[in-house]
Amino acid sequence: MLRYLTAGESHGQSLVVIVEGLPAGLSVTTEQLGAELARRRLGYGRGPRMRFEADELVLLSGVRHGRTLGSPVAVEIKNSEWARKWTEEMSPAPGLPTKKLTKPRPGHADLAGMLKYGFDDARDVLERASARETAARVVAGALAKALVAEIGIQILSHVVQIGEVKTERTSIPSPGDLERIDSSEVRCLDERVEQLMIAEIKSAAKVGDSLGGSVEVVGHGVPVGLGSHVHWDRKLDSQLAGALMSIQAVKAVSIGAGIEVARRRGSDAHDAIKFDSESGQYSRPTWLSGGIEGGISNGAPLVAEVWMKPLATLNRPVLETVDTATKEPALSFKERTDVVAVPAMGVVAEAMVALVLANEATRKFGGDSVAEFVRNWEGFCNHLSATPSAVFADQSEPLGAGEADD
Repeated sequence: MLRYLTAGESHGQSLVVIVEGLPAGLSVTTEQLGAELARRRLGYGRGPRMRFEADELVLLSGVRHGRTLGSPVAVEIKNSEWARKWTEEMSPAPGLPTKKLTKPRPGHADLAGMLKYGFDDARDVLERASARETAARVVAGALAKALVAEIGIQILSHVVQIGEVKTERTSIPSPGDLERIDSSEVRCLDERVEQLMIAEIKSAAKVGDSLGGSVEVVGHGVPVGLGSHVHWDRKLDSQLAGALMSIQAVKAVSIGAGIEVARRRGSDAHDAIKFDSESGQYSRPTWLSGGIEGGISNGAPLVAEVWMKPLATLNRPVLETVDTATKEPALSFKERTDVVAVPAMGVVAEAMVALVLANEATRKFGGDSVAEFVRNWEGFCNHLSATPSAVFADQSEPLGAGEADD
């Protein structure tokens, strides 16, 4: 099984991530991990921090000469601002802050964290609650992506909605679309909608406001048999929902057609099962279930949509709060922020999906080395007498042939 742990604060010396359970022999380089972190900085509407955040990576342990050793992999992501600006304010040595933040921001962990832990300074909470922590998750996810790629799994995301602007999905993107998605300023496949999204961001930025939206994460080549129906915490969709909901500012997750399915009748809400006698393969013509049935992957593409709320830190603070020191009404303080972070959230969502799939794949196939892991997967495929990934027969009808009930 795969486990990971992150440590570090937003403006601390560095973030650290430890990943345990990777088999020996997996190819890993700092360039490979850095490329994923660079994708996290993509997106029109990101704040000024993205322009100078270098994400200097140090592989601390678990890798020798570009290959994992089977021991825990530890990676440090250094904070480029630490020495210049934050050594005193975020010092681990005994002392006092130069300024306490006492006007907690609605929509953040500030006040609840202050009350829970007995703090009188919101910075004691916000530094760890910050979405900067997701940089460490992206590194862990990059390692997980590399592992599941060994058995043919490829994971990508694309932006579906920003603010009120939404693309109409008639198919799911393929791995070959990823370069085009990442070249988009908002990571949207639809060029017409991309320009509308940018206009929406500009409009919000002009008045110092923020926007939310949603992304769709797709896993191609996911083998049948990941997850289980036998326990609630083994169900693959349950694990994915929990992992994706753990991303900062994410408020909703759906698998497959999600809410849309609830509006339908049962006769039009499920993916038909087909069998090709020539190839010996089962197939699903639609992806209503998102590639998961009964908590188990069924071999069709995995599809999940993830919704992010508008960021609660605004460039024009207008959110009402209370000063915890004086108990007087106030406006929440301004910390450096983005207008929208939905495109970047998609990259983090990919990482979380990869970590869940890698954990279940190592549980299912085992192996102390990558070669053994792949060999066990191949043995499972041979046992099925078919490829583990179902043929996705018709991408032009993602929600089925019928219309949803109103």
